[in-house]
Amino acid sequence: MSRSAAKASVITPRTIVYAIIAIVVVAIVVFVGLASRQQVVPENATKAVGQSKLQIGDTAPEFSITTNAGPFDLASVSTPVLLEVFAPWCPHCQHEVAILNDLSTKYAGKLAIVAVSGDAVDYEHNGPESQSNVNAFASQWQTKYPVAFDQNLKVAGLYLHSGFPSIHLIDKSKKIAFQQEGEVPEAQLVKAIDKTLGAGT
Repeated sequence: MSRSAAKASVITPRTIVYAIIAIVVVAIVVFVGLASRQQVVPENATKAVGQSKLQIGDTAPEFSITTNAGPFDLASVSTPVLLEVFAPWCPHCQHEVAILNDLSTKYAGKLAIVAVSGDAVDYEHNGPESQSNVNAFASQWQTKYPVAFDQNLKVAGLYLHSGFPSIHLIDKSKKIAFQQEGEVPEAQLVKAIDKTLGAGT
């Protein structure tokens, strides 16, 4: 090897520094890109495994299900709908019952409320979710609105993002008017509902 070729093949400290900087920059870009794809679960929500990409303004996916108050078919409901995807064992879902109970009384005849189970495990996380577990939830927390057991998690597959409860307000034209994960203050829901009802008049 010639002296000039050997000299050209020598890796200088400056080259090493530049290479390290380039690697670090690429790693940061990759990390930020991956992090931005992950859905952040609010502190007042219980982490859930959901795949829904629904956004406000999207058409609400149709679903029908049997609740403890009888059949519920989104397509046949003429009023706005407040849908909650919940898990019976989720403490935030349990806390939200009192608010949904108040709303069911306040907006009787103007708003349909339905809660659908969205997790595959039971209260103790020892077995699969069941109709009896959902019934026990409704009884223990004295829900005043229809509650449904969704064995195949079809509704969760359509609506659940990454946290329980997952609350969606669907207007009369079957568009998503409001959605949020975690416990939602009653005043915030009232504001969203009133806006939706006002837009429909």
